Amino acid sequence: MAKKIKLAKRVKRLKKVCRLECGMPLSFRMKLLGTETAFDVLVRAKELERQGKNVIHLEIGEPDFDTPQNIKEAAKKALDEGWTHYGPSQGLPELRELIAKKAGELRGMEFKSEEVVITPGAKPVMSFAIMALVEDGDEVLYVNPGFPIYESMINFMGGKAIPLALKEENDFLPDLKELKRKLNKKTKLLIINFPHNPCGSMPDENYFRDMAEILVKYDDLWVLSDEVYSRIIYDEKFISIASFPGMKEKTIILDGFSKTYAMTGWRIGYGIMHPELAKELARIETNINSCTTTFIQRACLEALSGPQDEVDKMVNEFKKRRDIIFEGLNEIPGFSVKVKPKGAFYIFANVKNSGYSCKELADKLLNELGVACLSGTCFGKYGEGFIRFSYANSIENIKEALRRIKEFMSKKK
Repeated sequence: MAKKIKLAKRVKRLKKVCRLECGMPLSFRMKLLGTETAFDVLVRAKELERQGKNVIHLEIGEPDFDTPQNIKEAAKKALDEGWTHYGPSQGLPELRELIAKKAGELRGMEFKSEEVVITPGAKPVMSFAIMALVEDGDEVLYVNPGFPIYESMINFMGGKAIPLALKEENDFLPDLKELKRKLNKKTKLLIINFPHNPCGSMPDENYFRDMAEILVKYDDLWVLSDEVYSRIIYDEKFISIASFPGMKEKTIILDGFSKTYAMTGWRIGYGIMHPELAKELARIETNINSCTTTFIQRACLEALSGPQDEVDKMVNEFKKRRDIIFEGLNEIPGFSVKVKPKGAFYIFANVKNSGYSCKELADKLLNELGVACLSGTCFGKYGEGFIRFSYANSIENIKEALRRIKEFMSKKK
């Protein structure tokens, strides 16, 4: 009863201020909705470019490679063949079957097509899962710093967002003691993300095993494992929490094509989960999107079954860039990077000794130097004191950005 009264007061308070500037009312939930700051910074950076400033883009989480030609040709062929109509809400059966096969091979597991839901981008898997599982006031644990839409969607759906702090001294991995303390009967969902954005961290097998032993004790707990960078990993084998005893049944795997195949604008992703939950997410898909674009799904058949050379080249190039930016940032006064990224294409630099807050420094780097990046607080309160750089840009541009920053910080000292 107390929880309902508290929620009712919160709703009443929000409704008082929830109007557009034109005076028309707006749903109170819109006050709870956050944003993805990378796009805001991109807009500012583009405006500076329009004014004639040379800007190096290290802010946006997007591969700077083109979609492989064989995938584009497959999309053109699908259009010519008439794949322009509705498809099943859960996704084309042939693509779901292939995703189950390939995702299983990567993770050393077995999946079935009925466990797969295909969505317009990977974000809907997260949003639909929260929508399907979280009641008003339910607690959702999520990694912080982390992808900002986690917290945004938890709040929007009426859940209570409980952060799990990722600290540099713990290699940007959740403290399992803190996880134990924060898990309780009210916890409905845990959101994790490895390889991690913004930190590039990735646990080893022993860590995952220890985490799984904690999680399996909670019968009603679901785990949303954001594995969208599963193919962009360096030196190590990818591991999913779902592969550990007792975890497959309670894990929702989120993955997609945007990062692996440089298909960010194509908007297609997928979730793998218990088949009963997959049916529920497909019902939400029916209500919101009807289905995922059919000719794009046909192109994704080629993405998964065709040659993977371009993916391998891209990952090898990211690894070279990672090494350059890791070494370069550690040579800049006031900057340090202790955790070398193991995956994804981001690096989280400690700037606590720079003399600026991370937000102030990120603004200076953009406005004065033309280096676009994101303050750590864009990813949550535990990102204070850090800046995220995306190394999804050329080695030439990365070196130039490092030169500008080093020159700026050296003069400051």
